[in-house]
This record gives sequence, C-alpha cells and structure tokens, in this order.
Amino acid sequence: MPQQLVVTAIGPDRTGIVSKLARLVTECNCNIIDSRMAIFGNEFTFIMLLAGDLAAISRIEHLLPALGLELDLTTMSKRTTGRPRTQVVAHYVLDYSGPDRVGTLGAITGLLAAHNIYIGSLQSETHAEPDCVMMHTQMTLELPEGVDAAIIAHELAVLMQQLGLSGHFQAQQ
Repeated sequence: MPQQLVVTAIGPDRTGIVSKLARLVTECNCNIIDSRMAIFGNEFTFIMLLAGDLAAISRIEHLLPALGLELDLTTMSKRTTGRPRTQVVAHYVLDYSGPDRVGTLGAITGLLAAHNIYIGSLQSETHAEPDCVMMHTQMTLELPEGVDAAIIAHELAVLMQQLGLSGHFQAQQ
C-alpha cells in the first residue's frame, strides 16, 4: 500500500538545492505528488508530498537529515495519508489587494473558516509604494455542499470594504 510523506526544507538560497532534493527522492524510489517552492528574504523554502512503498518512505526519512546538513537546510518530514475529499459544490478564487495591515489575513480566513470553506492554496505578497505598503492575496477555495456562494460573496464584500480592500470572489474557470 502506498505511503505518503510531507517533506519541508528551509535554508540559505543557492543554485542546485531542488536538484539535490529531487535526486534523493528518485534514489529512494519515491514520487513527488505535489510540491511548492518559494524564496522568502534570502531563505529557500520547499515543501513536497511524496509517495512510495514503506521501504522507500523509511529510506528517505533516514537519508533526509544528512542531506539537509550537507546543504545547510533545516528539514522536517511527517508521514500522512491522502486527504479525504468532502462533497465540494464549487471551486472559487478570492483575490484582493489593499493596504498591508496586521490582522487582514486573519479576518478573511476567519470568515471562511466560520463557513467551513476549505482553502486549497494561498499566495500573499507585499510591495512598498511611496506612502504605504500594499499587499495582494489570492486564494483558491472549495465551497462545501450547503454553502451559498452568494452569501459568502456578500459577506466578503462587506469585510473587504471594512478593511479598505478591493477584490473579487468568483467561480474558478
């Protein structure tokens, strides 16, 4: 039966890190099911979801710390299982921009959590303008059965207005 392992790595950014991590995955006979990479400041960050048989997963768990040490990466791994799928009525994208203020993301995600809306992905970034710092966030969302998209759209519009944000909530194409 296939096993799954989440692997994270963070450390100083430099060329070749992804190649060495991918090579280890291949050498351990695992498959990368999903992955994300980003640079935050000068730090490389990488997260992967791996699949393989029990021996392959055990081998990568054993070898990963040594590779992390060699590459000056802090690594972590955790076994997991496939995510059970809930009955999803629709997929939506929430995209908003505005002044970067403490608590904005917490307010938006709190509203979504109150309606049991699953956040499938989230990307947020800031940039400086002459008189303030602006932020832009995009999320993909899964609305479960029984959640009225029109009500969510209205509540998000009210909240975004209160927070001084502009944006939209629309069905994913």
